[in-house]
Amino acid sequence: MSTYTYVVLGAGRQGVAIAYDLARNGAAHRVTLADADEAAAATAVSRLQSLLPDTDCAFVATAVNVQAAATVRALLQDCDVCVSAVPYRFNLALTRHAIETRTHFCDLGGNTEIVRAQLALDAEARQARISVVPDCGLAPGLGNMLAAHGIARLDTPTHVHVRCGGLPEVPVGPLGYKLLFNIQGLINEYSGFGEYLRNGEPTAIPALTELETVELHVPASFCERLSASARQQLDSSEGRLTLEAAVTSGGTSTCAESFHGRVQTYDYKTLRYPGHFAIMQGLFALGCFEEHVTLANRDTLHPKPLFSALLESRLDFPEIRDIVILTVAIEGTHAGKPARLDYQLLDRHDEATGFTAMERTTAFPTALVAYLQASGAVSPGATALERAVPLEDAFTRLPQHDIHVSFEGSPG
Repeated sequence: MSTYTYVVLGAGRQGVAIAYDLARNGAAHRVTLADADEAAAATAVSRLQSLLPDTDCAFVATAVNVQAAATVRALLQDCDVCVSAVPYRFNLALTRHAIETRTHFCDLGGNTEIVRAQLALDAEARQARISVVPDCGLAPGLGNMLAAHGIARLDTPTHVHVRCGGLPEVPVGPLGYKLLFNIQGLINEYSGFGEYLRNGEPTAIPALTELETVELHVPASFCERLSASARQQLDSSEGRLTLEAAVTSGGTSTCAESFHGRVQTYDYKTLRYPGHFAIMQGLFALGCFEEHVTLANRDTLHPKPLFSALLESRLDFPEIRDIVILTVAIEGTHAGKPARLDYQLLDRHDEATGFTAMERTTAFPTALVAYLQASGAVSPGATALERAVPLEDAFTRLPQHDIHVSFEGSPG
């Protein structure tokens, strides 16, 4: 039944995929795609109408400058949920607009300090009787949700390890990597600190450190959907994929705070093909991603725009399909016995819709959260994702949103 109205801010990669899933699985009466470029929004609507010719959801394209407060508030007045798929720097102001217009709000996040500022508006959101849920994508996002689901299933959860990566099917280019989302988001991931729990206490670990090797078994059913070159690579290693993982920032979001006192260890690392992180460590050490660098002769350079543009242009590889891997392992005890729960998501570019694995696994869980907000399943207030959503209900609904998580283990 078509019931709810949604506004999606940003008609880029993720925004279009969010709108698609809302129309299919969000009981959507209307989805408005709003973008600074109205032509981009119109193109997105045409694509959605082509993908979903029989939908009874109305798609609307409109232009909006997300920094124009009055325009944004006018847009939000007549909708149930606003989903932000614009850069994270706009999300705090957008949250305030949503509270003022009494509109549920969720976003893709990406910066934990901004998320904390949003969560500080909890009282205002409660008073407005709306829910605000930041960081709803893949990681942070789905990874947090699965971790919370596993923690809730054990009497005494102890250690939580989350590993996630968006990758080309095969290593490609100088970094063995294909750019799958905004370059500034990638640089932000590789900067700063990962916020962990170590020995039960919050601990900041520098990004791009603590490299480890990760061996994954890739099921035959997934291999069959890959390109011939990717299948050959896996066949030669008998279905095993060797990756490396390193600390990155933002992946845990607020989980170290949410689970402080509940688990001893909570960590997150990003997955890449071997050799990637060594190159990135060198580039960061050389100052390639600094805004300003002063040389010995007092000349000032601005390397970040240059290297950002180079990465964006040289890591495109449109002919190479992508995959997403997410694993969550929770160890502890249940009914007095050792227990371990393992979650694994493997996803691939979808040829039928044209959505990449990164678009699907970021957008579809976000659309699920938006639907839960619209339907009243999320309580009023500004709440971290891992504490906001009804975990068992959300986990059960993931396959309806074409997110298929395998699960092994049982409590006790």
